[in-house]
Amino acid sequence: MSGGLADRTAILIGPEGVARLGAAHVLVAGLGGVGGHAAEALARAGVGALSLVDHDRVDPTNLNRQILALHSTLGRPKVEVMAERIADINPNCRLRPRQSFLDETNIEPLLGEGVDLVIDAIDSLASKVALLEHCVRRDIPVFSSMGAGGRLDPGRVRLGDLMDTQVCGLARAVRTQLRKRGIGRGIRVVWSDEAPRPPLPPSEPGARAINGTLSYLPALFGLMLAGEAVRQLLGEAQ
Repeated sequence: MSGGLADRTAILIGPEGVARLGAAHVLVAGLGGVGGHAAEALARAGVGALSLVDHDRVDPTNLNRQILALHSTLGRPKVEVMAERIADINPNCRLRPRQSFLDETNIEPLLGEGVDLVIDAIDSLASKVALLEHCVRRDIPVFSSMGAGGRLDPGRVRLGDLMDTQVCGLARAVRTQLRKRGIGRGIRVVWSDEAPRPPLPPSEPGARAINGTLSYLPALFGLMLAGEAVRQLLGEAQ
């Protein structure tokens, strides 16, 4: 990590901590409101290698909450925008951008590239459960985001084991699917115990309901995940 980027960090964690982060390889799955903020925080902390995975492009509806969403980036692949942004922040960070949808066909090869830790910021239930299962089976530390949509109160955001979550419908669904696969405690997540506000009804049969969002909640989720990841890499996690 370059001197200017590392100076204030080294005061807090020392040169050994800076070196540990510089040697780490983190996979960030999903670069939306949560994952984009997590990836940038990791880059600014001096993580040495980042695999960035997202299949989507920047959309006008992202402007209210996603760090990558600017009028100048609309329509561009999120992984491309994120890679450019991180390279401008931390030129020493080794980047592996992948514009692809994460599923059972490509999770294992990605995890086999020397990944030390995973941040899961995926929306798709099937992809999220598959990624979490693969991380547990391979004994790779993983920190996962539950539902940030439909909430307003930052004071209701929590960190803890997936099996201890309450209120969050996404967490409930993930727990159910993982238990069917024989997986219990041991996955640390960020979630909110605030009851979500109702979503916008589907515009047509078969379409998904759309949750309302605000700028700070997904960002807070992402920063908390990045914080947990850094603490884990430094050997200070619970």
